[in-house]
Amino acid sequence: MEAESIPSLSPLIQAADQWGELLLLLPLLVALEAVLSADNAIALAAISRQLRDPQLQGRALNLGLGLALAFRLALIAVARWVLDFWPLQLLASVYLLWLCVSNLWPAAASNDAAGEEHAPEPGTPHHDRGLLTVVGTLALTDLAFSLDSVAAAVAVSDNLLLVMAGGVIGVVALRLTSALFIRWLAVYRHLETAGYLAVGLVGVRLLLRLAMPSLVPPEWVLLAVVALLFLWGFSSRYPVPDPSEITP
Repeated sequence: MEAESIPSLSPLIQAADQWGELLLLLPLLVALEAVLSADNAIALAAISRQLRDPQLQGRALNLGLGLALAFRLALIAVARWVLDFWPLQLLASVYLLWLCVSNLWPAAASNDAAGEEHAPEPGTPHHDRGLLTVVGTLALTDLAFSLDSVAAAVAVSDNLLLVMAGGVIGVVALRLTSALFIRWLAVYRHLETAGYLAVGLVGVRLLLRLAMPSLVPPEWVLLAVVALLFLWGFSSRYPVPDPSEITP
């Protein structure tokens, strides 16, 4: 979900078609992107955590979001075509739903836990393939999120450079918020589940837009549900081990 895709912001963004006014709005756009991309950011953070090395997590985010930025700019350039090409939107909704279900299904969770116990050492060929897989998954996930928001952003403003500037801001905000969520996922026990449920909601919304447009909920409803999910996600921390119980 992106700031440019919210209809209530349309007059403000349209009024900023002059670049002097846009510069005054950039801080607001950055703040909005950081808040509204939380559902996307937590999914990217959870995907990056599959790499146990923090340095590799940062590298994967940099490479994956760099690729995602190229995808976003390409989508903006062909947004009018994307609006009419429903199979691509269907694939995006199915991918987001698969991402949600595959990460919340109990069998998948147990396999992930087992995989962490046998994680390969950094620098091994298997580990390098894992990095490439994570980078590709990050880029595809952001692409799926972007299909809905980019089409809406182009509908809001016909200034291609303005929409591209919003796309760049969105990716920068994602990089910053994803790094924060990587830390928070190790602290809050329900946060990852809340994030993947939010991903599933976006997938359902895309599917409804294709199959039953009259049933698509307004943006504020989706925002409210996502906000409630994240309140629950931040509601409980993992227990902190007692130092006296740690054996040397």
